[in-house]
Amino acid sequence: MGLSKREIKFFGDFARRAAIDAGQLLKSLSGKLHRIDYKGRVNLVTEADLASEALVVGLIREQFPAHAILAEENTAIENGSDFKWIIDPLDGTTNYAHGFPVYCVSLALEYKGRVAVGVVYNPVLDELFHAVKGGGAFLNRKKIHVSSERKLERALLATGFPYDIATSRDNNLDYFRRFAPRVRGIRRAGSAALDLCYLACGRFDGFWELKLSPWDTAAAALIVTEAGGKVTDFKGRKYSIYDKYLLATNGKIHRQMLPVLSKK
Repeated sequence: MGLSKREIKFFGDFARRAAIDAGQLLKSLSGKLHRIDYKGRVNLVTEADLASEALVVGLIREQFPAHAILAEENTAIENGSDFKWIIDPLDGTTNYAHGFPVYCVSLALEYKGRVAVGVVYNPVLDELFHAVKGGGAFLNRKKIHVSSERKLERALLATGFPYDIATSRDNNLDYFRRFAPRVRGIRRAGSAALDLCYLACGRFDGFWELKLSPWDTAAAALIVTEAGGKVTDFKGRKYSIYDKYLLATNGKIHRQMLPVLSKK
């Protein structure tokens, strides 16, 4: 990785504080929205997204002015730095706008192309998922691990659908139909970052989704792997946060899910 344990701890502590601050801001603004804009037919952005992003970006620029930043809404600072902060200021915007209490803040630090720190904070339940590379994964102060389920038919899976579901044939409905009769259940809660964290702590056994962005998965994918899970693309190849297709499991049902995703 190239970073010392002390450096990683320092960045991890900062990321946790920033995510909590942003999450508490989101919670305080919940139910008080005055403006909702559209990036697409069903892809929303609210005042809360923008306020949360401004808060986190401000903290990063104050503490680490030379670092690069990639955030979902407005901020992209590419300056050649080895360090890049990847931010989803509000994952689950549609939920948030409707008052459905499933949303989070996701914050990751990429160093020389590899994610070193990942934090996902759910302010509704006050659940802070966090990991640093090589240090394990945690929910608040408790170390977490993926489930031990070995059979797909007994697995609880999670997924999501892309914003262009109404206009694109590559919309995940085919995969959903294939998995539904093969598993115990499938949940679609509306936050990829939280789905992955729930996989990391054993609440889900597997997760797949397509047309994702780096801010959706950067933090949570690290949390999954540090919790003992496996993350690949749909063909079982090494996953990059810049890939669009992600399969994450407890590692024990991975080979059983891959054939379902490989069919066309």
